[in-house]
Amino acid sequence: MFDHFVVPKLMPAAPEIFLATMALLILFIDLVVKDSRRSLTYLATQGTLLALLVWRGAPYLAAIAGNNPEALSEVSEIVYTFSNMFVLDLMADLLKLFLYATVMVVLFYSRNYLLDRETLNKGEYYVLTLFATLGMMVMISANHFVTIYIGLELLSLSLYAMVAMNRDSVVSTEAAMKYFVLGALASGFLLYGMSMIYGATGTLEITGVSERLMGGNVNKGVLIFGLVFLVAGLAFKLGVVPFHMWIPDVYHGAPTSVTLLIGSAPKLAAFAIVMRLLVNGLITLAVDWQQMLIVLSVLSMAIGNLAAIAQTNLKRMLAYSAISHMGFMLLGITTGVLSVPGGMLDARPALNAYSSAMFYVIAYVLMTAGTFGMILMMARAGFEADELDDFKGLNQRSPWFAGIMLMLMFSMAGVPFFVGFFAKFSVLEAVVASGQYWLAIVAVLFSLIGAFYYLRVVKLMYFDAPTNPAPLEAGMDMRILISANGLAVALFGIFPQTIMSLCAYALLRSL
Repeated sequence: MFDHFVVPKLMPAAPEIFLATMALLILFIDLVVKDSRRSLTYLATQGTLLALLVWRGAPYLAAIAGNNPEALSEVSEIVYTFSNMFVLDLMADLLKLFLYATVMVVLFYSRNYLLDRETLNKGEYYVLTLFATLGMMVMISANHFVTIYIGLELLSLSLYAMVAMNRDSVVSTEAAMKYFVLGALASGFLLYGMSMIYGATGTLEITGVSERLMGGNVNKGVLIFGLVFLVAGLAFKLGVVPFHMWIPDVYHGAPTSVTLLIGSAPKLAAFAIVMRLLVNGLITLAVDWQQMLIVLSVLSMAIGNLAAIAQTNLKRMLAYSAISHMGFMLLGITTGVLSVPGGMLDARPALNAYSSAMFYVIAYVLMTAGTFGMILMMARAGFEADELDDFKGLNQRSPWFAGIMLMLMFSMAGVPFFVGFFAKFSVLEAVVASGQYWLAIVAVLFSLIGAFYYLRVVKLMYFDAPTNPAPLEAGMDMRILISANGLAVALFGIFPQTIMSLCAYALLRSL
């Protein structure tokens, strides 16, 4: 019975095991330690994420600092475990490192906001954040349809609960219900697509699907049918048109700290599963899914940017902005397969396109964290600071933080020389290299339209009288982190090569 049983390697999944253990331990600590401020729970959560960041980042830093290519190659080897259901490669490691840092920043920004709201400052908030992070880690390292689904549902269920945590708010409860119902529908699409692909190939393993497709002995009709449902499920998780209905309502209805979490870290995991499923598993169907993604991308850039112009609530504006940004990111993935006869894959342009999409996601997460961090810093008990009018005259209240918000808005609009500009430029460069000039023109056009609503925020800050003339107050720690976030947007705009090179090397070693 146990002749063929193989003990799985646990070390590749050790961070996931550690995080799951710590989440349960923190839940227990919060039950037995009576502290209305949840200081111990908060510190334990941040300590767990910091430990993961150091644990996984230290070997790479040591190899880079020592200029030791052999050591770097050794720590970035591709390792499969749990019957090839889980993979650890350099792309997974890099995305997880950004994930840990992002969730730490999210919790830091959220701390004072939670303290001002007793209904949110519960131990469950931190535990659910850790379980959501665990779900994203599983998604990033998934090499099996079942693993993807487990990670996705762990993330989704945690976020559903977090959106609904403010039980006294009708808007939050409504947003949670919409998110839950539409999320269940999207999961159904994804599962149905996976089942069709399994029916056509006879395997649930992503690398196994790729091998079967290379062999050519598959039912193409069933495969394409499954691909349509699979792309629909992925499109919902990315929040692109026409599966974007949940984004504005959830962003607006959720507590701002939860909106920050939803709008940042999950984008890293969503990028990973798109790469795993479409590039690693279904690359031979690239011509088919490329056309689907182009339609999703163009519609997202169009509707996202045009709808954002009409918004007066900053969170809803950023929700439509997220739709347009994810549409822009998809351009990099669509152009990874050049439009040549037979859809042949040219390695160098493909690597450039995929790394530009990865760089775009990372830059977007950095900009989103800073923007929502500004909203959280301005919020007070009973005041959300999420209307555009709340930013009127910010320059008179605090010139420094008006400058930080200006940099964030300019970066999102793609103004040189901020990180958002180089993120857009790298994607457009990949699109032009693929020969799809019309697509590049469309992307530039909608980016120019999108610049309007970002610049409107700048106009309100610098040219309108403040509704509240009192100086902007915030703790020194919050001021330092917001400043660092804003300056990082400027710094990586001037020196984007560091992250771009990391993305390219990670994908080169992983795909």
